[in-house]
Amino acid sequence: MKYSHKLSDAVHILAYVYIYADGDLSSKAIASSVETNQSMVRRMMSNLVRAGLLNSQPGKVEVSLAKAPQDISLLDVYLAIEDNHNFLHIDDKTNPLCIVGGNIQETLNDVYSKIQKDAEASMSEHSLQEIIDQILTLEKNKNR
Repeated sequence: MKYSHKLSDAVHILAYVYIYADGDLSSKAIASSVETNQSMVRRMMSNLVRAGLLNSQPGKVEVSLAKAPQDISLLDVYLAIEDNHNFLHIDDKTNPLCIVGGNIQETLNDVYSKIQKDAEASMSEHSLQEIIDQILTLEKNKNR
């Protein structure tokens, strides 16, 4: 199973932009922090700009958050960068002649829909500010 790192990478980018607001905000510097390539960072930043979470100046290395970090929820970030907004996916190739195979998809659709709603509700309760505060606290504690 392949896992998506888009949400964590997008949160990483937003936190980096906030914490290093007066530093190097080039895609190269951010990519180094995320340990990915610059083109992925630029694509993700473009999605964040389109979603109204990030400001950028074309042709310039001027990036900033478009909203205060306490006003950016994890759900906002998730909706901005994930192409498929479903956490769980159902195997649509089951045997319709089997009791289980013929009914599992409809059954799981109901369960997965509730899980999706619960997860999104939880994500909406956590802000980028919360993430930034924890990053800074962990770093402060390392330096004691």
